Amino acid sequence: MKIGFVSLGCCKNLVDSEEIMGMLQANGHQIISNPAQADVIIINTCGFIESAKEESISTIFEMAKYKEKNLKKLIVCGCLAQRYTQSLEEEIPEIDAVIPIRDYGQFAKRLEKVLDGSFDKNIEPDQRVLTSLPYRAYCKISDGCSNHCTYCAIPLIRGDQRSKSIEEVMKEVRHLSSIGVKELTLIAQDTTKYGLDNYGNLQLAHLIREVNAVEELHWIRILYMYPDEIDDELLVAMKECDKVLPYFDIPMQHANARLLRAMNRRGTKEDVKALVEKIRSMFDQPTLRTTMIVGFPGETKEEFEEMVSFIQDIEWDRMGAFTYSKEEDTPAYSMDGQIDEEVANRRLSKLMAIQEEISRKKSQEKVGTVIEVLVEEKEALKNRYRGRSKADAPDEVDGQVIFTSDRELEIGSFVSVEITEAKTYDLIGICRES
Repeated sequence: MKIGFVSLGCCKNLVDSEEIMGMLQANGHQIISNPAQADVIIINTCGFIESAKEESISTIFEMAKYKEKNLKKLIVCGCLAQRYTQSLEEEIPEIDAVIPIRDYGQFAKRLEKVLDGSFDKNIEPDQRVLTSLPYRAYCKISDGCSNHCTYCAIPLIRGDQRSKSIEEVMKEVRHLSSIGVKELTLIAQDTTKYGLDNYGNLQLAHLIREVNAVEELHWIRILYMYPDEIDDELLVAMKECDKVLPYFDIPMQHANARLLRAMNRRGTKEDVKALVEKIRSMFDQPTLRTTMIVGFPGETKEEFEEMVSFIQDIEWDRMGAFTYSKEEDTPAYSMDGQIDEEVANRRLSKLMAIQEEISRKKSQEKVGTVIEVLVEEKEALKNRYRGRSKADAPDEVDGQVIFTSDRELEIGSFVSVEITEAKTYDLIGICRES
């Protein structure tokens, strides 16, 4: 059958989608990109925050329109399916099957009931269909989260953390490297807690040493590192592993001690300042990224200004910020002091304007330097290339390097680029390799 697949939400959800597509393809089905030609459409939904839920519902209705044409079956899975299984089944009759995350172990059996065909194979990591560029991939090292931040629905959706074994991760890593992946991004809701649930102690340092030994890999990136779990053992391992990038994505969420406790976040701004100082002393040009939440229930003007000062003091290389999203069934949902949306948006604008100045300054400091760039795209009409440096995570999380070259470059190759100009987030340059 011709199956169209829509994957929404985060990169962790994308890995699930790629494994499901691999299982479908292994069973003789064809994955197609045009939904108008599909016999079946599967939507892997996101249900993390309100805007993501709205996008998922909108996509379901959009895809359901194809039932007026060739579409025979519409299947919904993923986070929204996990949170609202019964509601989706009852309220959207166009859906033929809702498969929540808790049923992923029986995904093939569930599909067999809906579709004509045999599904004898289980979802295996080496069956993944990479949907991104062939030279880069995500590797999910654990699922779920045991941190239980009061604003977050992830533990409600995916449960507590369940780490894969080192052997299981390495099997997937070796397969990905064997099919041409050069940039590997290790992901989890909390990568730094990897191994605590199944080994009894933190295992990320050991894991990255194993991954670093895979010859075909060139860059290894780690996303979502909680500050209180970045210990000396991990820092030493990252420094000694030549392929592991000094890219530290450390979601802080706030700087005020009272609000951090209300969020059920561990550590203090003083702890993070000390950690950042240690990282900058140990690594040559590390990239430090964080995430902040503005307008958490009860946030006062003074507490917001404390966050602003914290951002200015540290000068993060990268920062993402969001207004608080009120999520049902989370402890923060019923907290007193819910912040007016207009106030929250105003605070967000101020915070991002300050970070924009910091980012512009950081970018300007790179003018005149030569950096390694992964070539990702050629703009034929403008005769220039686009790529990313070590400081830029994939999928438009960070900026890009835009550059010219006097020779044809292979997409997926690594080149040296001299930076001649800097925008706020993007760098402009010239390829200096002959």
